[in-house]
Amino acid sequence: MLDAQDRSAGRQAFRQNWLTINGILPVTEPTPSQIEFYEREEGGCPVQDFLNALDKPPRAKVLALVRLLAEQGPTLPFPYSSQVRGKIRELRTQHRRENLRVLYFGSSTREWVLLHAFTKRTTQTSERDIRTAEARMTEYLERQKRIGP
Repeated sequence: MLDAQDRSAGRQAFRQNWLTINGILPVTEPTPSQIEFYEREEGGCPVQDFLNALDKPPRAKVLALVRLLAEQGPTLPFPYSSQVRGKIRELRTQHRRENLRVLYFGSSTREWVLLHAFTKRTTQTSERDIRTAEARMTEYLERQKRIGP
């Protein structure tokens, strides 16, 4: 198992390399807010898995929103971002007839943590998707208390 420093270095490499490798959004200069991808304790990154499964055009739209979130932070307006429940917010975009969503929250260390991504098929975000994001947020915050940022 990787220690916290190795995981942090891996996340940074992902942020800088993965986005560039996919030819969508080169991330080369620091942004006002950092983007953190939630990782399961046992390994794996659900938002990354979702993005990898998308075709290039919808993936580009989602990644453009992630970049906007990094640049604008809490001032990112509707329709790009909206409140879901409690600390959970959503990035919102559409590709053709698919409504793509990424649920996230702002941590106390000026990071936006991307928790859960999905294709929304109903007018309201499902309770299951919200609970998944809330559980991941709770796990993330508890892990941060144990191991530190």
